[in-house]
Amino acid sequence: MRKLTLAIAVITPMLGHAASAEDTIKIGYIDPLSGGGASVGEGGLKTFQYLADEINAKGGILGHKIEILPLDNKTNPQESLVQAQKAIDAGAHYITQGNGSSVGAALSDFVTKNNTRNPGKEVLYFNYAAVDPSLTNEKCSYWHFRWDASSDIKMEALTNYMKDVPSIKKVYLINQDYSFGQSVRSDARKMLGAKRPDIQIVGDELHPLLKVTDFSPYIAKIKASGADSVVTGNWGQDIALLLKAAADAGLKVNWYTYYAGGAGGPTAIKQTGLDHQVFQITEGFANSGNQAAMDFEKAFRAKVNLSLWYPRAVNEMRMFKAAAEKANSIDPIKVAAALEDLKFEVLDGGQGIMRKDDHQFFQPIYISSFGKLAANEPFDEENTGWGWHLVSKVDTPQAMVSTTCKMVRP
Repeated sequence: MRKLTLAIAVITPMLGHAASAEDTIKIGYIDPLSGGGASVGEGGLKTFQYLADEINAKGGILGHKIEILPLDNKTNPQESLVQAQKAIDAGAHYITQGNGSSVGAALSDFVTKNNTRNPGKEVLYFNYAAVDPSLTNEKCSYWHFRWDASSDIKMEALTNYMKDVPSIKKVYLINQDYSFGQSVRSDARKMLGAKRPDIQIVGDELHPLLKVTDFSPYIAKIKASGADSVVTGNWGQDIALLLKAAADAGLKVNWYTYYAGGAGGPTAIKQTGLDHQVFQITEGFANSGNQAAMDFEKAFRAKVNLSLWYPRAVNEMRMFKAAAEKANSIDPIKVAAALEDLKFEVLDGGQGIMRKDDHQFFQPIYISSFGKLAANEPFDEENTGWGWHLVSKVDTPQAMVSTTCKMVRP
C-alpha cells in the first residue's frame, strides 16, 4: 500500500505537467465581424487562424496549441470592452486587435486596469493595426505591443517620397473623423509644409467612420478643388467606396494611401484606370521579391483564397512564439519581458526590433504602386490582372521615430 501511495505521488506531478503542456493558448481576436468593417475584420480573422494552424502544425508554443477566439466588436470601443471581458472569462491571457485606433486606446486602457486589479491574471494586448501615435506615446502601456508602423512613421515615409515628385502641386486631404484619421490629417499638413512648402493644401475633409455609402459628393469637391493628388488614411469600405466613386466620376489624380490594398480597393483602382498612380505604404507586399515571403503568400492564397493584407500579423505571431521560447514560459508577464528589445527577422526580409521604451515595433517599410504587372511580379489582386510594384523602401533605422512614452512597469 505504501509503495502504491509513493507511485501515485511520483506520477501525479508528471500527469499535471503533461496536462498543462496540452492546454491551449487562447487569443481573443477582437475586430469587426459585422457592419462596415466586416470585410477587413473577416480577413484578419482568417489570417490569424491560418497562423495559429501553422504554429500548431509545428508543435505549438512550448507544446501548447493556439486557439483563436473570434469576437465581433462592430468597430465600437464600448463593445470591444465587453468582448475583451468575454475573452478573459473564456481563459484568454492574450488579445489581438487592429481595426480602429479608438478601439485600440480603449483596449489598452482596459487591459492596463485589468492587470492592476487582478495580479496573477495578467493579459497582454497585441496590436496589429491600430496606428494612432498616442498609443506608444502619451497613452503607452506596458501591456500593449504594436506591430504596425504608427501613422506618423508612415506619413514620414510617404512625404519623403512625395517631396521629390515635382508634379505634386495641389493636395487634397480626406480622412475618417476619429483619432487615426485626424492624426493622418495633421501629420500630412505638418510634414508636407516642412518638406514642400510650395504645395497647396486645397481641401481638408473629415467624414464619419464607416458610415458613408456614397462618396460622390466628396469626389465632386476634390474635382472642383483642382487637386492633382489625394492623401488618405481611409480603410475598409471607406477606401473601397471612395475609389469606386472616383472611378465613376473619372477623377484622374494620384492617390497616396495607407490601405488601398484592402478588400475591394484593388478592384476599384482598376476601374479608375490609374495605372501605377495609386500608392500604398505597408510593411510588406505580395511582389516584394523576398522569396520566403512570396512562398508564404502563395501557400496562404491557396488555402485562404485571400491576399495577405497583414504581414505584420505574421511577424506578431512568430515573435510571440519566439518570446515565449526565450522566456521558456507562456506567462504574459514573462512573455512581455522577453518581447522588449527583441530583434526579429521579419516576413519580407530585414531585421525588426520591438523597442523597450514604448513597445513600438520598427521594421522595413515599403511604398508600392498598383498597376500592370512586370514579368517578375507573379501576384495580382482580386483577379484584376494588376498588382503591387515596389517604388521605395525605408530600412528599419530610417523608420524609427522618437517617443514621449513614460512606461509604468509592473
